[in-house]
This record gives sequence, structure tokens and C-alpha cells, in this order.
Amino acid sequence: MMHITRMSELYAPTLKEVPSEAAIASHRLLLRAGMMRKTNTGMYSFLPLGWRVIRKIEQIVREEMDASGAQEVRMPILQPAELWAESGRWDAYGPEMMRLDDRHGFSLCLGPTHEEVITDLVRNELRSYRQLPLNLYQIQVKYRDERRPRFGLMRSREFIMKDAYSFHSTYESLHETYEEMSRAYERICNRLGLDFRPVEADGGQIGGSLTCEFMALADAGEAGLVSCECGFAANAEVAECVIKPTEFPETELRKVHTPNVHTIAQLAEFLDCPESSTVKCMVGKDGEGNAVALFLPGDHEPPACPRAPSAAWACPKA
Repeated sequence: MMHITRMSELYAPTLKEVPSEAAIASHRLLLRAGMMRKTNTGMYSFLPLGWRVIRKIEQIVREEMDASGAQEVRMPILQPAELWAESGRWDAYGPEMMRLDDRHGFSLCLGPTHEEVITDLVRNELRSYRQLPLNLYQIQVKYRDERRPRFGLMRSREFIMKDAYSFHSTYESLHETYEEMSRAYERICNRLGLDFRPVEADGGQIGGSLTCEFMALADAGEAGLVSCECGFAANAEVAECVIKPTEFPETELRKVHTPNVHTIAQLAEFLDCPESSTVKCMVGKDGEGNAVALFLPGDHEPPACPRAPSAAWACPKA
């Protein structure tokens, strides 16, 4: 039975003024439209309109995950420290994990992710490879003690996440599920009307040998991506650079006098060759005090190191 809520009955307190804390458009609109209110730094209460939007998004996610063969479960937010200690991540995860002790002195955490819990769950139940493959997912609240929560829901300490975990007897089966999840994610993003790109990414604290992010293109955000017309796309933090220097016939190496040349641009002009055919050398020390030299293509920016002297080398074209 459908229930119709009149606007006169709807709890949607709007704001005329833009809150000073809201730095980006999405944050300002969510607050002004009466969809959510700040409870504390990085934590928000969702009002009826905002919660209705979330439920509709969750429904789209559930429909596509169920259609892919995944099954929904619900795992606890509070997780015992011994599971994380068993995996070695209790100490390795870092300060983003919110930890606490209960009245009995047992250490717990507010789950930033659920790999440990789901693994403990299935290892006590699966008895045969015939029960595989198995793909379980949940839509659950996650907690991470962000150092600088900002941009409203974009970087918060409490957030809702759909996480799925699959178990397989062969790598071929794992790959099939990975591809099916990729197709499901594309359908979800399309149904949500997002302008998105699947990109190579860093696994971060969750880990893994292959990570793909579905990044929505927007004017505001903290992550950048690089892409090519060939179809390649990657998070800017992990994108690998392909060096394509100009090729010259091999000649005998010789010293070249370069008076009044102080930059790579000046060197390239002096030798009449592109900057990509020059090499920068930066000399410094590693963490153990050993002298090291870092060579970079001339058209690349070196990492910041104010104490490291630099030199420039070039192909002997002249």
C-alpha cells in the first residue's frame, strides 16, 4: 500500500544561508535542501529526504548485486581484535582504525572493512569445493578516523559502503567473478546517471594484486585520474609513465661544454634536442645515510628534495 506524504507534513528544514563549513556545492545543497545535518566532525544525520535517496541507491545496488549471483549478508560493526591480530592488520592498519575496549577488557574496533569477519564466518561453514564459488555482500556502515574530515559526505568518519567478498577454488573462477562484478558496477553507475571511468588504482589498506576503481567525474574531489584515447585510465597516484625519448644514431660519448646553461630547457635548446632526450640527475641520501643518485627524463619533474644538488646530462647529438 502506497503512503503519500504531504509537503506540509514532511520534515525537511531548509536553510536560506549557505553554511560556512560547506566548501563544495554538493555539501551546501545537501544542507540547504534539508537532506542531512551535521552531528559532529565527519558525522551526519540523514533527514527523511536524504534517507529516501539513500534507500533508492541501496535498492539499485541490491538489484544489480542479486542479479550477478551475489547473496546479501549482514555482519557486525564491532569486530574483535583477535581476528585482526590473526591477519596481522591490527597493528598494520594504522591510526584510521577506531579502537575501544569493552567493560571486560576485550579489545574491539569499529569496522573500517570486513575481510577478517567474512573470512572467519565462511571458514567455519564451508566444507567442500563443491560449495564454491561463493559471493557474499553487505550494505553496512563503516568507520575510519580520518585526520581531516571535509567536503561533507566525500570525506567523512562514518559512511555507508557496499562490500562484497567472493571465495573460489580456482583462479579462473575468481577471474570470472571479478569480471561479473565489473559489469555489475557499470550497470549501477549507469542507472545512477554517473559520468564515470573504471581506472587502475592502489589497493590501499585492503590490499590485493589488482584494483579497479569506478571514479565519477566531478568538479570537486580529492582524487585525480589520467586517461588516454586508447582506453587506458588510472588513478593519478598509481599511473605508470611511459617514457618515449627521441632516438638518435649511436655515437661515441663525449663531454660537451655548455656555457651559461642552467636549466633543462636551456640545455635542450643549446643541443637542439627535445627535453625528453635529456636526463636529470639528483644526488642525495637514503634513510640509512647511503649516497644515492636518481636519474629522471628531462621533461619529468623530480621529487621535492631541497637538500639534493642536481645536474643535467644529455644525449651527445651535437
